[in-house]
Amino acid sequence: MLTKPAYDVDPLALEHQVCFALAVTNRAVLAVYRPLLEPLGLTHPQYLVMLALWDHRKHQTQPMSVKQIATALQLDSATLSPMLKRLEALGFVTRTRSASDERSTAVELTAAGVALRERALDIPPAVVARLGGDIAELEELHRVLTRVNAAALAAGALET
Repeated sequence: MLTKPAYDVDPLALEHQVCFALAVTNRAVLAVYRPLLEPLGLTHPQYLVMLALWDHRKHQTQPMSVKQIATALQLDSATLSPMLKRLEALGFVTRTRSASDERSTAVELTAAGVALRERALDIPPAVVARLGGDIAELEELHRVLTRVNAAALAAGALET
């Protein structure tokens, strides 16, 4: 005779849901970033775009395509386009249609976008200080979240 397993903990209890922990932590951590990014004139999503562009610039001389940025940030191009338009209006990037493929747009940092990186160098240590804990704990959290993200992608997350 099959019996229902006894649970010491309700498997549907809100406080035990990984999705809930991730959602509330995401909101809280983004709230830590908000006042740090305001002086730079950036929202958190725009900051992520700038991080991708700054990182790309360290390794490549050619501009990044919108598709490359979208892939790096795990976003769709439609979500990314308004952010790029705003970053262009702020003077941090330029967007240029490809002459060989009109569907492709190249995104390049302006001098102001390159210079903004210097000011942004203060953000990571400020976030670490505000979150408390030690850097090893945050590095372990990053490792675990990266593994969870990879598993979710392998399970079909973000497929259309």
